[in-house]
Amino acid sequence: MTQKIPDLYQVKEKMYVATDCIIFGFDSGKLKLLLFKRLVEPLKGRWSLIGSFVRLDEDIDVAGKRVLKEITGLDNVFMQQLKTYGKKDRDPGYRCISVAQYALISSDEHDEDLINEKKAHWFEIKDLPGLILDHEQMVQDALEQLRNNARYKPIGFELLPEKFTLPQLQSLYEAIYQVKLDSRNFRKKVLSLNVLEKLDEKDKSASKRGAFLYKFDYNNYNKLRESGYHFVIA
Repeated sequence: MTQKIPDLYQVKEKMYVATDCIIFGFDSGKLKLLLFKRLVEPLKGRWSLIGSFVRLDEDIDVAGKRVLKEITGLDNVFMQQLKTYGKKDRDPGYRCISVAQYALISSDEHDEDLINEKKAHWFEIKDLPGLILDHEQMVQDALEQLRNNARYKPIGFELLPEKFTLPQLQSLYEAIYQVKLDSRNFRKKVLSLNVLEKLDEKDKSASKRGAFLYKFDYNNYNKLRESGYHFVIA
């Protein structure tokens, strides 16, 4: 007797698809992560990444951008798919697959009032609270990918304001890699790449003498990349 294959559209069991966003920011020399307290059961009130179910009428990357826009007010920032997390028991509430995406935003661009309204909070990477489900693994995977990308691509500049000083750039890479870099060697290396445009402006917030401000030169970077040169800062 031939077993009847069930009509897929008649199967009552459901499986949801979500996206969780790992939102990194950089402020006062510290790499930070944006978290909020889960609003629904199970695990209501516990610290969580910010996410959403993917709607039937949207692509997964669009869902991630929607979540980012809703929580920060930003819509034109670096965002990249990370991994898919699909263990059958990863969520006690329902069978759910999550596609994690991570974003990099500058500390001076996001809407702080909107973040406060959503009851979200910035945590320094080295001082994160316990997170629900497999979100801690997502954060560790995102950090690893960020570090790999930042070593060979100018991805770290997404975390800086448009104008920045060399000490600010150095502190960013120190925060990403959690290491102390030699200032003289770092300055020599980064300037030798010819991907920074020195401005006739200074940041005097740290000293009376001040430090010159720079901008990232994407044209020179693209020429460097096309020549086959590897962009290595740290």
